[in-house]
Amino acid sequence: MQSVSHIFGGEAKVKIMRLFIFNPGLTFSPAEVASRAKERPSIARRELRILTKAGLIKQRAKGFLLDSAYSYLPAIENFLIDASPITEKEIIKKISRAGNIKLILISGVFLHDRDSRVDILVVGDHLKAAKLSSIISSIEAKLGKELRYAAFETTDFQYRLSIYDKLIKDILDYQHKKILNKLGL
Repeated sequence: MQSVSHIFGGEAKVKIMRLFIFNPGLTFSPAEVASRAKERPSIARRELRILTKAGLIKQRAKGFLLDSAYSYLPAIENFLIDASPITEKEIIKKISRAGNIKLILISGVFLHDRDSRVDILVVGDHLKAAKLSSIISSIEAKLGKELRYAAFETTDFQYRLSIYDKLIKDILDYQHKKILNKLGL
């Protein structure tokens, strides 16, 4: 993401742009922007002023909102989706700290599929839920989007797979990519 942040004038701006672009229709207060982007409030306020002046976002009484009429919005959105701020290797490395990971599957926002039920599926043994939640939160800050994820212990996942569980079936039957697969799926 470093080259993208140089083009747009800094990582904070890119994270805040992603937050608004991937959450159209939502209004964020400056404090929410700072929190979700994991940036200092002063930096968030500065970037909000710049993006408002540029016309990408507009200020309302309750906060800031993406301007859906911004003429370059489709181009910027496609660019920011394709210029992913986190690599598959980084995702694997981060999530691997949450337990003995057997399977990581990505879909949804990572593959331009807004209709996907989850963005990340994690299967492993001895999963630490709080640690995984914290890791997902750090990935969300980089992406600028709240992720939908599911996590299963290996035995629970294999059971659900064997009974054709609807969630598992929906995930595996639609567009996805296995970035770590120790289960031989």
